[in-house]
Amino acid sequence: MRLAIVLSHPTQYYSPWFRWMRAHTALQFHVFYLWDFGVTKQHDPNFGKSFEWDVDLLSGYDSEIVPNTAGTPGAEHFFGFRNPGLARRLTDWKPDALLLFGYKWASHMRAIAWAASHGVPLIFRGDSHLMGRGQPPLHVRLALRALYSRFAAFLYVGAANREYFEAFGVPSRKLFLAPHSVNAELFDTGRPGALESAQKLRSQLGIGSETQVVLFAGKLVAAKQPAELLNAFLKLSPKNAALVFVGDGPELEGLRSQASAHGGAPVHFLPFANQSEMPSRYLLADLFVLPSRGIYETWGLAVNEAMHMGVPCLVSSLVGCQRDLVTHGETGWVFDPARPDDLGAGLSEALGELSSVARRTEIRRAVGTRISGYNYPQTTNGLVAALEAMSA
Repeated sequence: MRLAIVLSHPTQYYSPWFRWMRAHTALQFHVFYLWDFGVTKQHDPNFGKSFEWDVDLLSGYDSEIVPNTAGTPGAEHFFGFRNPGLARRLTDWKPDALLLFGYKWASHMRAIAWAASHGVPLIFRGDSHLMGRGQPPLHVRLALRALYSRFAAFLYVGAANREYFEAFGVPSRKLFLAPHSVNAELFDTGRPGALESAQKLRSQLGIGSETQVVLFAGKLVAAKQPAELLNAFLKLSPKNAALVFVGDGPELEGLRSQASAHGGAPVHFLPFANQSEMPSRYLLADLFVLPSRGIYETWGLAVNEAMHMGVPCLVSSLVGCQRDLVTHGETGWVFDPARPDDLGAGLSEALGELSSVARRTEIRRAVGTRISGYNYPQTTNGLVAALEAMSA
């Protein structure tokens, strides 16, 4: 089958997967991007800076960027992806199936309409969940049931995402597990130079080799709760431990001020790190923390990255990947964001257990075993199963 893939823009998560599929499968596919964000230098409002990814996002597979005529391109509004040439390009390529990432934008609706008019079956890939927000209003449920009924198959990324689709009437015969995965070649503990870079960073920050490092890496936005992590760390004031933030965003100045007010607190700030720099940042850490709450953190791919680097994680129970990747006391620790002191309690428990060499070794072994099933072959297996079911 000829598979067309419509995706908003090249990303550091999907491009390596497409390259892997081209190299390891016989799938015929072509990616239609709706925006050039990530491969040209542009402003990211959450990071609060302009950048482009420093890893190759376009070579090794067939793709094109369909011109976007939106006045303000991006995912913040319905007409952020406005690609009038998309229908013509799909017609010219003549796909047998169309894989769509998203539905909330003008060009995605255009692609759905095109597929209906040409009799091309649709596959949907998403990672939404309902945790932390309850049942949507009736009109939303009805609209999504009607929309999802148009799709022949769904690629779900994990347990919470599967329940989301089931809540809107998607039958189990249409559901295929294609777990979220990251580029394991990049996030490899044996990657040349990564450990040396991490050791150099420790030295620059004045962090001793025996000090436990708690790491937060990502956009410093309120939804990810970096301030709550800082509060919990300062209140706990753990012995022989340091907190490191990697990233930029609107919360940065407030975090710096709060840390400064506790003069001498072992809290450090590193700027936004591009993709090739992230392995060394994870190797700094004894514990990675993702305290996000609500629907914002639909999965949390940073958890995948950290676990590939052998780092256990402390996450909120509302992070989308929690049920799949982080089992309390086994592959990490889980806290309830609705309980004000639970983050601090989880942080204390995690640092206490990781201070034991035997316990740390046991947890890291479990982390490696768990994350080994979240890779490009497994993700591809789900896509292939969906295509085979549609053509049966």
